[in-house]
Amino acid sequence: MDRAFGDFSPHNHAWRRADGRWVDPFRPMVEPDGYETEEEVEASRVSHFAEVRRLFENLDILIFTLGLTEAWQSKHDGAVFPVAPGVVAGEWDPAAFEFVNFTADEVAKDLDRILSRLGSVNPRAKLILTVSPVPLIATYEDRHILVSTTYSKSALRVAADALCRANKNAYYFPSYEIIASHFSRGEYFADNLRAVTPAGVGRVMDIFLRHFYAGKPIYVPSHPMELASGYDIVCDEEQSLMDGEFEGLSAES
Repeated sequence: MDRAFGDFSPHNHAWRRADGRWVDPFRPMVEPDGYETEEEVEASRVSHFAEVRRLFENLDILIFTLGLTEAWQSKHDGAVFPVAPGVVAGEWDPAAFEFVNFTADEVAKDLDRILSRLGSVNPRAKLILTVSPVPLIATYEDRHILVSTTYSKSALRVAADALCRANKNAYYFPSYEIIASHFSRGEYFADNLRAVTPAGVGRVMDIFLRHFYAGKPIYVPSHPMELASGYDIVCDEEQSLMDGEFEGLSAES
């Protein structure tokens, strides 16, 4: 939001890939073919930010899913990247970048700042928070992936609760609890024990619409990837592992 409204310009503005093409460090995979020049990256960013501003200024409800607390950030200005520098593009430099695992308090403060900023440009806006039930695929911490997953989800859940208790225009929807809690007996996870099944997605959407939507029935995809049929879409976290090994990265299972 700070970048879209002109209040922050990060030190890293374009990264070069191994094939010579350029990408936006904060949306490194939004254009699979990359860009020919740094100027093209900037032009894409300008149009993107215009749409971001339009979205925040006109939306009624923002639904945001919290996923994980581990990240990579710039030592220069604290900017946070979706993928570690050097994985998709750019170069890893320990003098310029660092690993961070945000605390529940840090996440809560960020959420509060975002909600306040959203209210300043769109007073009628409301926020619905959820926590993703999908476990981490890897951790940079020197511990088992199960421990890191539990920490991340717990910190995010606590932060979401703190925000919603303190703000009347922020709400929490328990998609995490519906999928991951003991009463579901693990039935909503696929055989890989990470992906959520269509039945799980359907259950979550059914409960969500029952409690949050009072209008006419609307179409709900029968499969989470139905709208992206024909595309092999993966999250940034998975892409990091697919694109090559990163020194020190643990993927215990």
